[in-house]
Amino acid sequence: MATHLVTGAGSGIGELLARDLLARGDEVWAVARSTERAEEMRAALPGAQVLVADLADPTSVEALELPPRLDSVVHAAGVVALGTVEELSAADWRSQLQVNLVAPAVLTRVALPALRAARGTVVLVNSGAGLHAHPQWSAYAASKHGLRALADALRAEEAPHGVRVSSVYPGRTATPMQEQVHAHEGKEYDASQWVQPATVVAAILHVLDLPGDATVPDLTLKPR
Repeated sequence: MATHLVTGAGSGIGELLARDLLARGDEVWAVARSTERAEEMRAALPGAQVLVADLADPTSVEALELPPRLDSVVHAAGVVALGTVEELSAADWRSQLQVNLVAPAVLTRVALPALRAARGTVVLVNSGAGLHAHPQWSAYAASKHGLRALADALRAEEAPHGVRVSSVYPGRTATPMQEQVHAHEGKEYDASQWVQPATVVAAILHVLDLPGDATVPDLTLKPR
């Protein structure tokens, strides 16, 4: 039985991944932003261990007590606030950088002893915005470009310890966040037009289950 730590397990890709891991008999540790949210997630994900830390305050992550071995840490949490550089506030920039970049870096540091013990895998769920920045996406794209840099540096640093690091870049995916983005853009939302969360989860599971003789540094998925 493998042990996984998953952020963003309250909805979207993270929740579906946690469900699939539990269904196959793996142990899942999830992160909730508050005690109230933790109770909701325990009810939604029977069998999961739910820890409390607000990723918007990355210092709260440093106090987490993690299991001694982790076969994976999957960073699936994320927030988005769109707008032009002229429109975006300091709070918009701060929140996206904290949740999307700083928190994964801090949580990975805290988890490194457990990851090294298991020769585990770090998966950073990035975005197409981590490869190309478009108008009104500057803050979000900056956080995701930073996440790519984190992955690249971490991969080289942890290779001697047997820890694999993968970045997964989904294109637009049919999640609650995508619905929020469409509302901001004033567009009609049709979930069938976009990559399905189950497809992204299948890609993440492929990365996690890859035999130890290989690694997947980067994996991009795009809507057909």
